[in-house]
Amino acid sequence: MAGVAGRSGRRPKPVERKVAAGNPGKRSLNRAAPSFEAVVGIDPPEWLGEIAKELWLHLAPLLCAQQVLQATDIQNLEFYCSAYGRFREAEAHIAEHGIVVDGAQGGLVKNPAATIINEATRQMATFGSLLGLDPSSRQRLLGPKKRDAGADLAAILSM
Repeated sequence: MAGVAGRSGRRPKPVERKVAAGNPGKRSLNRAAPSFEAVVGIDPPEWLGEIAKELWLHLAPLLCAQQVLQATDIQNLEFYCSAYGRFREAEAHIAEHGIVVDGAQGGLVKNPAATIINEATRQMATFGSLLGLDPSSRQRLLGPKKRDAGADLAAILSM
């Protein structure tokens, strides 16, 4: 079986990117794609831990300023910050207790915090890419329309 229809293969390119590129494939464009309101500012949820709240207070204004964070993306930011908080707590646990700890049967075993770190970093990679927090996914995001630098030059030349 090759895969599930609609879920396998490359993710579709956003319509705005196709239009910006001149629609090189000349295929019909989906003009009915939903558009949600950009979030201007939002406070962190009360349930987030202290480290996760600090990250939220750092990231949310940056994402809002670039108009990347929309109402439907808030949960992704929650998941990302929460995973980061777990990552930092597990790192602190390993720093305090070491990479191996005494097991239930008396022998040394891998510190369970190492597994928490692995899971949290995978979650951060997933949700961070949805928010454009890594270089490759940032290239796929569309921010606010940039002011055309050539417009001022054209106005000067037309005088």
